Amino acid sequence: MEKSLAFIKRNYSPLVLAYLGDSYYETLAREYIIFDGNCIVSKLNEQIKELITAVSQSKIVDIILPHLDETEIWFYKTGRNARNTHHAKSADAVEYRRATGLECLFGYLYLSEKHERARELFNIATEQLFLKRSENND
Repeated sequence: MEKSLAFIKRNYSPLVLAYLGDSYYETLAREYIIFDGNCIVSKLNEQIKELITAVSQSKIVDIILPHLDETEIWFYKTGRNARNTHHAKSADAVEYRRATGLECLFGYLYLSEKHERARELFNIATEQLFLKRSENND
């Protein structure tokens, strides 16, 4: 049963949504990288870094932000602005906060059962991210 927007806002802190969204987003990323079939796990671990590190997630925010509706932007900004004492070693504070906002957004999408929308945003992100990467390699 889909949880209402008011229920989610009232009952879940942005960091709890980010905690859940981190897992959901990583599942989407893992599905994406194994889509082509079996592969050596160490190679998969290298590929996944392009999608799940705070630095990568911060770049993904730039890609999907123009595609978000008002509610999605609210959840992203709420997560980004959440007071968090943790900081990733591999990212600066701004990148980490933006990644937390992305994870909060995906936590909201998961709880509200908007799986098709989550996949749509994830696909937009990966398409643009890897298009930019291939352009830089040319």
